[in-house]
Amino acid sequence: MKNLFTISVLSMTVLFANNLNGQISTPAPSPKATMTQMVGLTEVSLEYSRPGVRERDVFSADGLVPFGKVWRTGANQATKITFSEDVTVEGQALEAGAYAITTVPDAASWDVLFHKHESSNAGSYTDKTPAAKVTVTPQTLPFSVENFFITLANLEADGAVLELIWDNVLVPVKVGVHTDKAVMANIDRVLAGPSANDYYAAGIYLYNSGRDKDKALKYVQKATSQGEPRFWQKKWEAEILASLGRNAEAIKVAKHSLELAEKAGNADYVKMNKDNIAKWNM
Repeated sequence: MKNLFTISVLSMTVLFANNLNGQISTPAPSPKATMTQMVGLTEVSLEYSRPGVRERDVFSADGLVPFGKVWRTGANQATKITFSEDVTVEGQALEAGAYAITTVPDAASWDVLFHKHESSNAGSYTDKTPAAKVTVTPQTLPFSVENFFITLANLEADGAVLELIWDNVLVPVKVGVHTDKAVMANIDRVLAGPSANDYYAAGIYLYNSGRDKDKALKYVQKATSQGEPRFWQKKWEAEILASLGRNAEAIKVAKHSLELAEKAGNADYVKMNKDNIAKWNM
């Protein structure tokens, strides 16, 4: 009985301890931070952790972050930056995507490295070749910032400055975005008028939703008259013609769709066109 009582007490103690472990939450010494900022037409997102100075010597030859050594640029997991579009960093091209940032601090200059993000383990990037490596000059602040943080400053239509700030050090990295190129492409596309795909989508919507069939036909024919039509476009053109009672025209268009489908090796559309031609010939 004594042994059973002892086991019972021990089991209750372990259960109580586990419950406490499952219920108690404590703040992280280096809390996680996220931010998203639009730069021109490019979305830039950051995920990183913010260590504190806590009266320590941060950047120096033998400091918390030693000169000449690779730093994870934050704490805990790898610092991650994501660009929705292609950008440049200090003039070097970076494709759209996610990158891990590591740095090599020094008194007179910092190397800032952008690695294709593959892991949250910051140490995994130490011996890897970065997608881009830039060297910038750090600035000394007239005050100390307790918690490390990253921000995007000097926002312009064509770029911003990525700032790494901790203690009394600010490290600026120029980020360029291709806003003008994107805007001009949009202007050219819009001012050139609707594309064949725009007309086709509008026509099919009008037809399938039971709206104006004449207008649906007009839009689909605009699509099929621009460049080389596709077999599926001609098939729908034929269907709309037939729905308007214009069977002779529908058969002619269906034969064209059949020919295109046979060249493309699409058996489904070959059968659909043959069935339609037979039906409309009755």
